[in-house]
Amino acid sequence: MEQNLELNQLAKEALREGSKWTFFLSIVGFIGVGLMLLAAIFITISLSDLPDEAVGLGPLGFMKNFLSLFYFLMAGLYFIPMYYLYKYSSNMKTALQFNDGNLVAEAFVNLKSHHKFLGISVIVILSLYLLVLIGSIFAIAASTAF
Repeated sequence: MEQNLELNQLAKEALREGSKWTFFLSIVGFIGVGLMLLAAIFITISLSDLPDEAVGLGPLGFMKNFLSLFYFLMAGLYFIPMYYLYKYSSNMKTALQFNDGNLVAEAFVNLKSHHKFLGISVIVILSLYLLVLIGSIFAIAASTAF
């Protein structure tokens, strides 16, 4: 059974104002993605001539090859929630302008996807922190045992 949900003027104004802020945040996020891509390109170009055993880098010299890859990967991962946020804000703005319930629903689907992506990202990061903590405890225990 489907029920119609009508929004009062206060709710519409709150959504209108919120969509302006989420639009701003998504544009700032896209700029951040662009800066990450520029950093990845700069790192790739500037470190490409260094030998793997470069003086000053020590045994971690081979990591220079992965630094730009890391920035490219982070830019790609950061783009996804910014895209969802942008789609939410643009759909919500249009939906409120033309009083289109289907666009409101589509906007909220994008907002849900944004929040879901961020939630999964937090779970992954917390899991990695936990693994590092457990690994550190084992490393400390192993180093003091000998």
